[in-house]
Amino acid sequence: MIIYGVYIVSKSGGLIFNLDNNVPRIEHEKTFTYPLDLVLDYDPKKISVAFNRKDGINVGHVLVAVNGMTVNGATLEDGREVKTMLESADNFPINLKFSRPKMTTNEKIFLASMFYPLFAIASQLSPEPKSSGIELLEADTFTLHCFQTLTGVKFIVISETGLNGMDLLLRKVYELYSDYVLKNPFYSLEMPIRCELFDNKLQELLLQVEKTGINNIDK
Repeated sequence: MIIYGVYIVSKSGGLIFNLDNNVPRIEHEKTFTYPLDLVLDYDPKKISVAFNRKDGINVGHVLVAVNGMTVNGATLEDGREVKTMLESADNFPINLKFSRPKMTTNEKIFLASMFYPLFAIASQLSPEPKSSGIELLEADTFTLHCFQTLTGVKFIVISETGLNGMDLLLRKVYELYSDYVLKNPFYSLEMPIRCELFDNKLQELLLQVEKTGINNIDK
């Protein structure tokens, strides 16, 4: 049982908490000949694919290693510039490893703000009044589970496909939120959650679920 992450969205649509629990690191490694048939964007902070795709390496993927040596920004561990290496035919054939980039905080905030109107649209599309909105969204590689409280706060869990009983997990996360966030005298509603005790209890819960299953949460 794999839980990829937990998100909490405020009633106004802002992301107030997220936890990356078990996000798989997807890497693709390939040996290239000269000239390189991928167009790269050489940013000082990272080198990413700007155009073309090859053997699972897509636009946006980030270069993480050259010939087994880790890439730090635009240079290798030994200080050599990656761009200079890739522009010289003498360095080919060359082994490059690419990885899917991790989402930044700003990207997560943007996605949370996009989910808010989608949730509202789903409620309005319902043929019956007082629809609960999106509770389950299934894709081929993950499942999104959502629970909205009476006050409009949304709890979202991203998991692997085919899991049952996620409603119980969502409500348990809500209980932790009520006990360790709402009862915290230093927390203000609608503000980002920065509570170490809540973080620890949530991580303990997810670890228990992944080891023993959802039905054993309260045991």
